[in-house]
Amino acid sequence: MEQLFDLNYARSLDREDELAPLRERFYTRPGQIYMDGNSLGLCSKDAEQAVLRTLADWKQHGIGIWTGADTNYFLYHDHIGAKLAHLIGAQPEEVTVCANTTLNIHQCCATFWQPTKERYKILVDELNFPTDRYALLSQIRLKGYDPADVLVTVPSRDGKTMEEDDIIAAMGEDVAMALLPSVLYRSSQLLDLERLSREAKNRGIIIGFDLCHSIGNVDHDFAKIDCDFAVWCNYKYLSGGPGATAGLYINRKHFAKHPGLSGWWGNRKETQFALRPDFEHTHNAGGWQTGTGSILSMAGVDGALNVYEGVDMKKVREKSLRLTRYLMELVDSELAKYGFTIGTPRDDARRGGHIALEHDDAIRINEALKAAGVVPDFRYPNVIRLAPVPLYIRFEDVYELVRILKDIMETKSYLKYANETGPVA
Repeated sequence: MEQLFDLNYARSLDREDELAPLRERFYTRPGQIYMDGNSLGLCSKDAEQAVLRTLADWKQHGIGIWTGADTNYFLYHDHIGAKLAHLIGAQPEEVTVCANTTLNIHQCCATFWQPTKERYKILVDELNFPTDRYALLSQIRLKGYDPADVLVTVPSRDGKTMEEDDIIAAMGEDVAMALLPSVLYRSSQLLDLERLSREAKNRGIIIGFDLCHSIGNVDHDFAKIDCDFAVWCNYKYLSGGPGATAGLYINRKHFAKHPGLSGWWGNRKETQFALRPDFEHTHNAGGWQTGTGSILSMAGVDGALNVYEGVDMKKVREKSLRLTRYLMELVDSELAKYGFTIGTPRDDARRGGHIALEHDDAIRINEALKAAGVVPDFRYPNVIRLAPVPLYIRFEDVYELVRILKDIMETKSYLKYANETGPVA
């Protein structure tokens, strides 16, 4: 067996990596190991060029930018939606870009949650990112219901992961809708979306997924998953830019359904500027648009998606799994003796794109990593999240990360940092 903790071995893996050339399309900083692409992806040269192109179009065309530039900005959301659809195995007309993840959850809940006396509950899991729950609670109150009566929260058995069996068992006859994550943001567990969608459908339950921690990294196949809706941000693995315009998937079987939150940008394009008093929504995902899109923000997403052109998402997923597997192996062989454990599923089929490295002194170790040129992030109570994004992270970076962690623990340099985080962890 080859020596895993060996720089030459790591470099040999990089030489065999067919995705390695993609790294040159991103702005990486010398001496920095960027392991936080699951929070905010690095800026790509493609994204930069797209934003600069849009600024140039604005300068040249003014109001004429909507239809006078080479890029059709009036239908920009359709153009970008088609690019995103390719990444998740959806039809181009089923995907659009608009608003942010939280507002898109509001939109989907307003559209798909139609409570009746017999069926009115909403199913969620205990470990999903809080904004999903916040939005649902708001929608429940807006319709005059008691959240304590409506929201069904499936508990975790270990505080880290969810069991699909438990989620399915909670799909009672009174459940109208379910909203679940694809990948849990702390532990990086990947749920079986196809199974959950099938079980929900068998019970007449509307189901949607939050893809924030998987899109651009996991090779989803929505033709098979066949859920009702999905939401996600475009600034993590997709590197669309800070606060980039978010993504929305609406299953084509619902195109005739009236959007819960209507706005003029969702109107049929043929009559949008007729400015009629009655809303005529377009029968594709674009019909769930509300106000005018943020073109400069969308441009970053458009450019970032160029990196994926000609790239097989199965190859991206394969490299992601190899990187995270390598990192876990090095944690086991080099770091376990310092008290580190892994809070992420080991099984490839149940693991997303980051590793939850756990330690009782995680806050201070996280600060020491940052001082040493590593960019991680921390999640309470004891998790350092490390995301080796396959588009720009090398196996050599994983090796160097572990080497730095060993040095931090050997020298106990982390002890000089306060056991507290700043406002952005």
